[in-house]
Amino acid sequence: MTVQNYPLGKREGGTFKLTSQQEEEPMEDFDVTKAKYDPKQEEQVKKGFFNKVKSTAGKVPFVKDAVAMYYCAIDPETPLYAKGVAFGALAYFISPLDAISDVIPMLGFTDDAGVVLAALKVLDMHIKPVHREKASEFFS
Repeated sequence: MTVQNYPLGKREGGTFKLTSQQEEEPMEDFDVTKAKYDPKQEEQVKKGFFNKVKSTAGKVPFVKDAVAMYYCAIDPETPLYAKGVAFGALAYFISPLDAISDVIPMLGFTDDAGVVLAALKVLDMHIKPVHREKASEFFS
């Protein structure tokens, strides 16, 4: 059997296996339920989230979803791993340090959109109608 090594993995026959860069052992599957909650991110989001929302409300199409995610994150019934995912994504959204600067016209929020949309996909079952209703009320 032919083994070909690549930066992120190796191909054995017709199968490609992801490996860590330090070791030649297969990487574990990502388990979202093991995502870590960081109280510092929660504090950062609570301090700066609504200022960021107000400054971006007419500029980016995902702001209403981000607000629903915020209400999901502060809901006491939301599991801790889901809070970790939500606060992590929202902390990235409000951070002035981005992969693509928010001041660049047309491109500035594409990285933020990717992070927020990925988090929304993960959190879909945790974002309840009441969270979306609160987001709609915020914009009313």
